[in-house]
Amino acid sequence: MLHVEGLARQYGPTPVFAGVSLTLARGEFVALLGESGVGKSTLLNCIAGLDRPDAGRIVVAGREVATLSDDDGARLRREHLGFVFQAFHVLPHLTVAENVGLPLRLLGQPDDRRVQAVLDAVGLAGLDARWPAQLSGGQLQRVAIARAVVHRPGLILADEPTGNLDPATAERVLSVLQAQAHEAGAACLLVTHSAAAAARADRVLRLTPTGVRPVDRHDA
Repeated sequence: MLHVEGLARQYGPTPVFAGVSLTLARGEFVALLGESGVGKSTLLNCIAGLDRPDAGRIVVAGREVATLSDDDGARLRREHLGFVFQAFHVLPHLTVAENVGLPLRLLGQPDDRRVQAVLDAVGLAGLDARWPAQLSGGQLQRVAIARAVVHRPGLILADEPTGNLDPATAERVLSVLQAQAHEAGAACLLVTHSAAAAARADRVLRLTPTGVRPVDRHDA
């Protein structure tokens, strides 16, 4: 579902990372660790086609991201990708249910029952009519997670999805993401600093300035 080969990114003269290669198959739940500032969020943005790498190639669902037009890139994200942003990016003028249901509407497949089921899965049942301004940071995080998985994408990129959650809610959200991989067959790449989250993964990788290396998850 995802193949990254020899990826490099720098800002001006400052290198962020280089030589990054990794592959995710459908059904895999993979955690990505790394020190602050090493470029984990930048890597996710490059994979999603929201940022341009300086070298290397990215293939998502058989399509090479760098070769896509803006319209084709947007279509690839809409049809195959679920992205949990660290900053949420929940739309303030839409209700909780409307935010979560947006990917389905963009695909022309509105499904209120699926929206309600996903809200229940992340612990937001009964909050569907609320506005984002009425929610806590942890609730906004769960809206972002529900929106990322509601259309059953083939690839889920999750940037610190449990960072604003209490331990019990974090476990619930991790179970939702894990189920998307193991039961729905998605490939899920989870950026995290949490040892508990990494312990749930099938594989653990560490991003360094010179590439990605596997990590024993018990030593993560």
